[in-house]
Amino acid sequence: MAEAKQNSPVLTGFRDLVAHLEKGPKPDRATWRIGTEHEKFAFYKDSLEPVPYEGERGIGALLNGLADAYGWERVKEGENTIALKQGMASITLEPGGQFELSGAPLEHLHQTCSETGAHLAQLRDVAGKLGIAFLGMGFSPIWSLEETPIMPKGRYKIMRDYMAKVGRLGRQMMFRSCTVQTNLDFASEADMVKKFRVGLALQPIATALFAASPFAEGRLNGFLSYRGHIWSDTDPDRTGMLPFVFEDGMGFERYAKYALEVPMYFVYRDGKYIDCSGQSFRSFMDGKMPVLPGERPTAQDWEDHLTTIFPEVRLKTYLEMRGADSGPWSRLCALPAFWAGLMYDDAALEAAWSLVKSWTAEDRESLRRAVPFLGLRAPIRGNSARDIAQATLAIARQGLKSRGITDSSGQDETHFLTELDDIASTGVTPAERLIERYKTEWGGDVRRVFEACAY
Repeated sequence: MAEAKQNSPVLTGFRDLVAHLEKGPKPDRATWRIGTEHEKFAFYKDSLEPVPYEGERGIGALLNGLADAYGWERVKEGENTIALKQGMASITLEPGGQFELSGAPLEHLHQTCSETGAHLAQLRDVAGKLGIAFLGMGFSPIWSLEETPIMPKGRYKIMRDYMAKVGRLGRQMMFRSCTVQTNLDFASEADMVKKFRVGLALQPIATALFAASPFAEGRLNGFLSYRGHIWSDTDPDRTGMLPFVFEDGMGFERYAKYALEVPMYFVYRDGKYIDCSGQSFRSFMDGKMPVLPGERPTAQDWEDHLTTIFPEVRLKTYLEMRGADSGPWSRLCALPAFWAGLMYDDAALEAAWSLVKSWTAEDRESLRRAVPFLGLRAPIRGNSARDIAQATLAIARQGLKSRGITDSSGQDETHFLTELDDIASTGVTPAERLIERYKTEWGGDVRRVFEACAY
C-alpha cells in the first residue's frame, strides 16, 4: 500500500536500491515467519453477478461493514475505503473487486489456517447480510471482462491502460484471476538465492497441483490453469521464470539491476497516482522522469516499484511464491505448507535443490508453459510433473515433520499436505475434477460451480 512520501529518504544511487533488499536476511530462524495471501471472487448469491464497488450492497459497503463489526482500520483513497488494516494483516482489493486477505507473518501453519478460518467467518457474517458470497477459483468462470466491475483505485487505471500495450492477456490477469501465495524469509543472501532457485523451478508444480481455472464465460476454456496460462502473455518485461537467478553472481545486486530496468507504472504523490508507465526507474534515478522533471525517487518509490514486478517468484525483503490458483479453504492452508515444508528445513531445501538443479532454463520454461494445459501430465526431462510433485511432497512432508510444530491436539503441520498428496497420487488436478462434474452431474451448466467452490 503506497503511503505519502514526505518522510521517505531520497535515493542517492544504485547502492541504496541494493541496501533495501539487504534488510531482508534473518539469520535467526526462530524469527522466520509464514505469510499467506489469498484472493477470491465476490458475487451476489441471488443472481451470481459480480459485486461492484458502489451501492448499499457493494464492495465499499462490505469493507466498511467489516471495519465497523470487527475493528479493522480503514485505508482511504479520496472518499473511498479501498483497504483495511489490523495489526500486520490487511484486506485489499484487486482491480476487478477480487477480495484479498494479506495475512500477518505467522510462526506456523496452525496459525495460518486459523487466520484464514477467522477471516472467512467474518466475511460470512458481514457479507451474508448483504447477500454476498465468495468463490475460490483461479479464474472468473462466467463473467466477461466487460461485465467485471472496476475498483476505484488510481493505480489500476494506469495499469489497465498500459497492459493493453504490452501483452494480450494482462487485463484478464488484472480483472478475472485469483491466486493464493506464500511469503517466506531467508537467513542470508546465499539462502535467498537457493530458495529463489528452488521456488522458480518448482513453481509450475504448484501451478499443476492447484490448477482450478478450467472455465471462462460459461464454458470450458481449454486449460486446467487458465490463470497460469495468462501469465505467459501479460507483460514480458515483468513476468516469467527469470533465468538470471540461476546464473553465477546472483544476489541482491543482480535482482536490483533487473528491477531497475523493469518499466514503471506510477509514482505516488500527495495522495494521487501519477502515470509514468513505460518509463524506466533508471531515468527516474537520473532525475529525467518527464512527468517529474528534476525529481529523484525516494525509498518508498523503490518499494512501490518492486510491487509492480510479477515474476513467478518475487523478491522484496522476503520471497513470494506466486504460482498457484486460488481454491477452497483447505488448499489455502496447503500452499504455505507445501513451500514452508520445502524451504524451512535445511535438509528439505537441499533435497529439493537436488531434484531440480540439473534442469536447464529451457526445461523450466517448457514445464511452465505445458502445465496450464496438461497439469500433472506435463513432461519434464523424462518424468512427468506428477512424478516431481510426488517427490516434492515427500520432501515437504519430511521438512514439516522435522519442524515438529504441533497444535493443541498434538497434530503436526504435515496434515495440511493431505489434499495435495491425493491430487499427486491420482494425477487428477482440481480442475479436472470440476470438468468431470461439469460434464456429468452439472449437465454442462458452469453456474453450478458457484455452489461447488463457494466458501
